[in-house]
Amino acid sequence: MSPAKVLSFSMREHDSATDLDIAALRSDTPGCGNVIHFNNAGCGLLAKPVLSTMLEHLNLEANIGGYEASALRADQVAGFYRETAALINAKPENIAFAGSATHAYATALSAIPFSPGDTILTTRDDFVSNQIAFLSLRKRFGVRIVHAPDLPGGGVDVAAMAALMRTDRPRLVAATHIPTNSGLVQPVAEIGRHCRELDLLYIVDACQSLGQYELDVEAIGCDLLTATCRKFLRGPRGSGFLFVSDRVLQAGYEPLFIDMHGSRWVAPDRYEPAPTAARFEDWEFPYSTLLGCAEAAHYARQVGMPAIARRTPALAADLRDQLAVIPGVRVLDRGPQLGALVTFAIEGWEAQPFKAALDARNINSALSFREFAQLDFGDKNIDWCLRLSPHYYNTGGEIAAVADAVAQLAGTGADG
Repeated sequence: MSPAKVLSFSMREHDSATDLDIAALRSDTPGCGNVIHFNNAGCGLLAKPVLSTMLEHLNLEANIGGYEASALRADQVAGFYRETAALINAKPENIAFAGSATHAYATALSAIPFSPGDTILTTRDDFVSNQIAFLSLRKRFGVRIVHAPDLPGGGVDVAAMAALMRTDRPRLVAATHIPTNSGLVQPVAEIGRHCRELDLLYIVDACQSLGQYELDVEAIGCDLLTATCRKFLRGPRGSGFLFVSDRVLQAGYEPLFIDMHGSRWVAPDRYEPAPTAARFEDWEFPYSTLLGCAEAAHYARQVGMPAIARRTPALAADLRDQLAVIPGVRVLDRGPQLGALVTFAIEGWEAQPFKAALDARNINSALSFREFAQLDFGDKNIDWCLRLSPHYYNTGGEIAAVADAVAQLAGTGADG
């Protein structure tokens, strides 16, 4: 079945289990008419309301001026904080906009007064940029990095991690909810319960879970949480946010560099940080992007996060099952809970030619390399894998078409 036929067929699909009108959702997503988009872990396809919101604001800036446009849209700008907070069960004043999740994460780390000998306790599956940031802190401040062991079947061993919390008394505990290189879903709420019991600072990277699963920072028990808006939330690129808990704000944590937006210059030799998470923001904002993020959060809440959280991993599980029976394909995802990132290795192919072969079939995918996940890929003894990440607007017909394309390529090899 060709991609064009799959797309035409899939418009008639309705998910009775979640009561989602897939045809309407796909109609709201122009990209569905062009590609089979299985790279939602990279960037989700923008919905029409997100795109129109951003374009309208850019037109307003062009017609009346940038400062004037943001002033005129002050309530919609404030809506970003309301919508984002509602998505993760937080208060608007605990949300800080950021240009990316990595920027948010680095800003949060800069607020922690690390000293030589301090311990950062993390997992073997934390995001590559976070791992590099930890190594940078070790180089600069002499901190220790301790990786909690995994369970035999994959995923962090929470009991072992809790034991390390008690013996090492880490300055920071860090966990990535869903690693970028795997379908693994880490038990971040279980980790958080131990952190609360021991009064330990806890940061969660929710880049791949925001917009895919329901998130509740109170249930997770985190002090800090970062995410991007461009992945499963289906917002624009160049956007993210940082959640900062009340206890972090009240303890006086502030980023290493703070500007006139995040603080007030109250005397020649003194400034006062903002009492809210705004202290972690910069003065300059891409307002059309911020408004697009607000609309993306609103859109996700309108579709319904409970329904999204049921359908999206179910589509991935179906894809995983269909790939697992293809000769020469090795599905790599391990752990007690798996999300919508499906990773596999394939015999007889190199990375770029294989992705190019899928691109030629109008199937969007992504590559992961060992440098993205040194520990995990070392355990799996691979140098690269392909990542497929469907979302709720994808269809069963697309799942079958992608599995069929992989089976055809596995049968031919790179020279076939």
